[in-house]
Amino acid sequence: MRTNDARKQKIAQQLLKKGLAGACCVSVQVLAEVSATLLHKVTPAATHEAVEVILDLLGPILTITPDGGTVRRAVETCSRYGVHFYDGMMLATAERAGCTKIWSEDLKAGQVYSGIKVENPFT
Repeated sequence: MRTNDARKQKIAQQLLKKGLAGACCVSVQVLAEVSATLLHKVTPAATHEAVEVILDLLGPILTITPDGGTVRRAVETCSRYGVHFYDGMMLATAERAGCTKIWSEDLKAGQVYSGIKVENPFT
């Protein structure tokens, strides 16, 4: 394992501990993206059973489920900020949950979207 990978892994573990302690929430979209990545985008791919175990372990983290209003807000967010739809969904779901920050490597760190500040935990 490369040093940077080990550093990121440690940070990710700390973030998971925060979630399990109730200090943050996760969207259904994030759980779906993690599952898809483990099943189809990494080599070797995780087994279905392993992904089920991971999802069970993440079960205690408050999970936010988007609804039709969240999808509409995502479209508005895309239009207002020029982000991709799925990034807009993440932001709209965070807004719905009352979050003031979101952790992301994809969105610009420091940027504020509808009162939600982006932080890249790995920088």
